[in-house]
Amino acid sequence: MNCDYTINKRQLRHSFERAAAGYDKAAMLQREVCDRMLSRLDYIKCIPDTILDAGSGTGYSSRKLAVRYPVARILAVDFALKMHLQARPSSASWWRQILSARGSNISYVCSDIEQLALQNSCVGMVWSNLTLQWCNDIGRTFAEVHRVLQTEGLFMFSTFGPDTLRELRQAFIGVDDYSHTNHFTDMHDIGDLLLYNGFAMPVMDMEYITLTYDDVISMMRDLKAIGAHNVTRGRNRGLTGKIGWQKALGHYEVLRREGKIPVTFELVYGHAWKLESRKTVDDRKIIEFDPKSRIRRI
Repeated sequence: MNCDYTINKRQLRHSFERAAAGYDKAAMLQREVCDRMLSRLDYIKCIPDTILDAGSGTGYSSRKLAVRYPVARILAVDFALKMHLQARPSSASWWRQILSARGSNISYVCSDIEQLALQNSCVGMVWSNLTLQWCNDIGRTFAEVHRVLQTEGLFMFSTFGPDTLRELRQAFIGVDDYSHTNHFTDMHDIGDLLLYNGFAMPVMDMEYITLTYDDVISMMRDLKAIGAHNVTRGRNRGLTGKIGWQKALGHYEVLRREGKIPVTFELVYGHAWKLESRKTVDDRKIIEFDPKSRIRRI
């Protein structure tokens, strides 16, 4: 990856800490994608005893998974403490919170999913909704997921693909040479990384969701509200000048249709399994994979 797109994790954590209180009001896309992922579980036979919600945020996915799998223990993992505090019930008195936590099947863990503070083979499912795009090394993340999964365990995830925020990138062409969005990994490269890190039978697909706004400022405000700041190392550390900003706004206005400006998100969905390793006589791993049946575009 170009070092300009390397994410500053300290800045990223700070961004999500600041966004935690108002995150739920702006996270409509995140909830919609979570619900679409949950519907896919209807076609997958998996009854985990422990589920890792990697990048749990304010707990929407964790709560949904707890309802779907009432006997399973949920490990909600996020590296922003205030996201966890937002996820836990706050309206009750402190002693009711303690009693509620004791009876709950959701536990909260502060950890970076690129280096999980969990033991080997401890969970039956890893669930990750729109978190992988915040990882600097997806291959390393997949290796960590594989490490903590039990044999026969399921890894299910969503992330953003390369066409995400394409209008915003297009608007800044010719304005400056800074990075203005994250680097988003192609679906096919994700599938390859899953195989390389020991996963079997990966299934990948994608779809586009386009949101519309009255103006660019409203769009930028929503991105800020969910903590989606530009925290790449190649970003402009100062302010974009008035002339440059007006030029970018003008470029974006060209894309306006029916009175609205579009914001495109390429959603990549995937799941794969950790299976018992099969090896040849010379101790090489056997990986079975049919790309025609496992990868499709929508």
